[in-house]
Amino acid sequence: MNVVDREQDSPAEPADSERWLTIGGRRWRRTDPSLPDDLVRALKSHLGRGRSGVRSAKLKNDDGATASARVRVGLAKRGLGERGPYWWDEPEETRLERARDALRQLEALDSAN
Repeated sequence: MNVVDREQDSPAEPADSERWLTIGGRRWRRTDPSLPDDLVRALKSHLGRGRSGVRSAKLKNDDGATASARVRVGLAKRGLGERGPYWWDEPEETRLERARDALRQLEALDSAN
C-alpha cells in the first residue's frame, strides 16, 4: 500500500487552523465542529452567562459567586471541546455525549438556583 492509499483509508485529520484560534498571540482551542448547532448555541449561552457571572462577582468581591460562575464556564467549555481532552483525538460519539452531559449539568445548575 502506498502513501496515497493510506491517506484515502484513514479519516482526514483536522488542520491546525481547524483546531486552534490565535488571538493576540495566544492560542485557544476551537469549538468541536462536529457538535450540532443547537447544542453549541445552548452551551455558548451558558458560557456567556458564566463569563458575565464571573465579571459581576469579581466586581462585588464575592469569592463564592466567582467560584460558582467559573464552574459554569468550565462545564460549558468542556462541553464545547475547548477544555479537557483534545476533541480531535476522540471518537465523535464520545465528544457528543460529553457535550450533552455538560449541558445536562448546566441545566441542573439552573434548576438548583
